[in-house]
Amino acid sequence: MHVTRTGIVLSPNKQRVVLRPFQPPGDDRVLRVIARVCTLSEHEVDDLLDHVLDEFHGRHQKPKAFFERRFHELRRHLLTDTPLTENRRLLIGAYFTQEYALESAALFNPSIVWHPDQTNLATGARRFAMSLRAVGEGHISSIVFRSGTMTRDLQITIDEPNRFVTTPRFVPDSCYENDLFRRKLIELGLGIPFTYEVLAELPEEFTLEQLESRLQTSLRAHRSRHAELAPVVEQVVMLAKSNYEIQYTPDHELSERLIFPFSPTETNGIEDARFVHFHDSDGSSRYYATYSAYDGRMVLPQLLETTDFLRFKLHTLNGPAVANKGMALFPRKINGHYAMLGRQDGEHLFLMYSDMLHFWHTSELIIKPTNPWEYVQMGNCGSPIETDAGWLVLTHGVGAMRKYCIGAMLLDLQDPSKIVARLHDPLITPNEVEREGYVPNVVYTCGAIVHENQLIIPYAMSDYATTFATIEVAELLSRMVYEKVQ
Repeated sequence: MHVTRTGIVLSPNKQRVVLRPFQPPGDDRVLRVIARVCTLSEHEVDDLLDHVLDEFHGRHQKPKAFFERRFHELRRHLLTDTPLTENRRLLIGAYFTQEYALESAALFNPSIVWHPDQTNLATGARRFAMSLRAVGEGHISSIVFRSGTMTRDLQITIDEPNRFVTTPRFVPDSCYENDLFRRKLIELGLGIPFTYEVLAELPEEFTLEQLESRLQTSLRAHRSRHAELAPVVEQVVMLAKSNYEIQYTPDHELSERLIFPFSPTETNGIEDARFVHFHDSDGSSRYYATYSAYDGRMVLPQLLETTDFLRFKLHTLNGPAVANKGMALFPRKINGHYAMLGRQDGEHLFLMYSDMLHFWHTSELIIKPTNPWEYVQMGNCGSPIETDAGWLVLTHGVGAMRKYCIGAMLLDLQDPSKIVARLHDPLITPNEVEREGYVPNVVYTCGAIVHENQLIIPYAMSDYATTFATIEVAELLSRMVYEKVQ
């Protein structure tokens, strides 16, 4: 099978840094740092701030605005209401800010879709948007972006990423639906009389502020059970904060934009986003991405939504069928239902249907590891791609020595539970260059695309860097072993 490796490599760039809050442990320590800054004379404050701004000049956009926000987040620690000069506020903010190198460890697990802007291109060329999993200090994962173009003759060009990375504006969900919130609490084992009592006192739609206020009021009413109920309150708030929006403005280039862990369920990272351009039956379209939120203990499948890669909505996926990693949404409804692939048991591929995008209740096992290179486990490598022959699904298989390979299968267009054909040999297996990296012997992708009848596969090399391969769709289909549709 003729798979063409392009030789393009996207490597981690340790120079791409972003401003992040720095929080020393304990309120007492925070107070002592602020107190020390407050002992400085105004002249000393001016000199120190000038030094900070000079030392970090050209590495960030609008650092003063970030320092000011950090000061306001910490002003509750001030002992008096005496006004502080602007420079002293900024200097306090600087002491509680740090740089974070997003890509210092790895840049991998890519997913690719057509860019919403297809203007000013040569005939036959198309612009793409690609997400990547970036890993930095502490193995914290975030989603970063690159853009590029593909010409008619399959020349792939990656746009030079912007030097700057900018954090977005964070907006908690404007409201929560009482009934849906109750269902999620039950699912997480938080459906107890206390939480039902809280929800009963809230309207059909409520805000985060209303929820937090009601929780604290109910907690005070049950002060004799404070030790038992306080962790429940914390978990309920954590669930609410897992549903939020982030916003950029058009002056931020795509490569400047970042989806960094914001909610408590994402503290240890946002992993393996699988983007898909979803087309609805009414003619509208939008981009969705399933991803895994990780807090160091629990993996929580989430769904991202955007129409323009400027405003992103991030919400929890709910229901007993939502489990483990590797969810991948089909690009359109099938027989009037949303459809999604998953790996609920960590080993096999399942198919799910739902009438509600954020709730999934049933799943059906559709394929098991069959070939030696996938005996340990298998899963999808991104959303299914619609072809005349069926739904083309890239898969991954894990074999001996925990070696990951990329495979492919074909599902029936009308009934994706039926396997039409599959490759019994890997499509891509790590070569001698690709097998060296952070996690050896791994090739992996979170989504491919078809251009000029060629399948374009961006894929990660050993969880370190990213490259591209291409293969003619017709050839791939011809190499599959077709099975009798049952």
